[in-house]
Amino acid sequence: MNSFTSRLNSLFAFTLSVMAALTFGCFLSTVLNDHLRPVQLSVGKVSVKNVPDYSADRDRSDLGFITFDLFTDLSPLYNWNVKMLFLYLTAEYKTKDHDLNQVVLWDKIVKRGENTILDFRKTNTKYYFWDYGNGLKGNENVTLSLRWNVIPNAGTLPNVKGLGSQVIRFPDQYTAGRF
Repeated sequence: MNSFTSRLNSLFAFTLSVMAALTFGCFLSTVLNDHLRPVQLSVGKVSVKNVPDYSADRDRSDLGFITFDLFTDLSPLYNWNVKMLFLYLTAEYKTKDHDLNQVVLWDKIVKRGENTILDFRKTNTKYYFWDYGNGLKGNENVTLSLRWNVIPNAGTLPNVKGLGSQVIRFPDQYTAGRF
């Protein structure tokens, strides 16, 4: 009737039910938190170069170079349900071929316990700023913005755009030589 294995099965099922309820409570306790934070972005050097593109159908493509300053305090985002933040700097712009182009230029993972006040000066982009064509030269509306994913212990994975962006203009002439 009540053998050892049936009691063990009942204990295991009860433990799983309690753990599921606790995990759901963890999710409910932080689901309405505000993940928005102000971000101060400024851009230093902006240049564009026309370089050979060996991976596309075109002969040459635009390659943009940017240095940026970034300041934000992300400490209010951390609570007991946040493991880490995945931050990334994006550039959005429009060309004659496409209405929306998005490029990730830089990223960083901030784990719990690490410094959450980000203060970067004259930082280079981590990834190449390619435009497969000639959409960067003379482009007046390239918008830089910092975004992040909040990685929780339990719950949804919000994708948040920081409060604040920077619109930059690329030069009308290509840069010659080294940057």
